[in-house]
Amino acid sequence: MSERQTVQLVRRARDFESFVAGAGGRLLHAATLLTAEPADANPRAQRLLTAALSRTYAAWDRLHGEDPYTYARQQLAYRFLLLSWRLREGRGGVLGMLSPQERLILVLRVHEGVAEEQTAALLGLPAERVRTLCFRAMSLVLDGEPGPLRLTGAETVRGVARVRP
Repeated sequence: MSERQTVQLVRRARDFESFVAGAGGRLLHAATLLTAEPADANPRAQRLLTAALSRTYAAWDRLHGEDPYTYARQQLAYRFLLLSWRLREGRGGVLGMLSPQERLILVLRVHEGVAEEQTAALLGLPAERVRTLCFRAMSLVLDGEPGPLRLTGAETVRGVARVRP
């Protein structure tokens, strides 16, 4: 290997390490929310994050001008969808009662602040379906039972209705 290639590999590794140091905590929190595991015991979330970060590192040189966080978040969502059939059972916690698809939409829309259209494009769903699933998930989280979200005294935060106490 030439000296130039070695320098490029070292720079690539350093840049990726900086990215993980800055974004790894937020991505792990999103993965923990997706898997509905407790924050102190989250082996599935850690495996999910490791898979997403390994795909991000593999594509690192092709991300010219793209936000690596957006790419890593997309990989996290894809990996979660691939594994979601194993995560159907409730895991406890506030998000444990949601289906994997509802969890993913809620985490992307509310926690990550991804626009409805971007979430729909990422999941291959119509925007109206994403909106419906997000409202249903918020209703379940806030009320503990499925159904229409009560909008009495509601305010909109990032495009998602939130009921005031």
